[in-house]
Amino acid sequence: MPTLWLSDSQKIGVAFCSGGFFFLIFGLILFFDRALLAMGNILFLIGVTMLLGPQRTFLFFARKQKWRGSLAFWAGILLILMRWTLIGFAVECYGIFVLFGEFFKTIAGFAYNIPVVGPYLSKALQVAGDKAGANERAHKDLPV
Repeated sequence: MPTLWLSDSQKIGVAFCSGGFFFLIFGLILFFDRALLAMGNILFLIGVTMLLGPQRTFLFFARKQKWRGSLAFWAGILLILMRWTLIGFAVECYGIFVLFGEFFKTIAGFAYNIPVVGPYLSKALQVAGDKAGANERAHKDLPV
């Protein structure tokens, strides 16, 4: 099997991000289990750091345009660790929406080719990207 353009540490980072995603899903299925949500957050942050590198990860969260998203994301993690799981998860979801909202427009281009539901899904992702403020920033000063 041919290897992708990812280095070995980046492949491990993808595995950590995937594990974090699955822990978050299991935490939701088990009615906002604090331990699973916290483990999912930790694995996700380790995975992102291994994917991008420490410097680029810091630059991603420290961007001027994303201060609200970064603050909400970190506040959500803190609230989850302080046993306010439902409120913490809602705040964290808002932070993720603001941080990664411009990615919705990228996904919309691929979603358009899905049979039957593609155009509708693409339109919804375009609107979500606009709501997250993707047009305002237009990918300026992205470290990644």
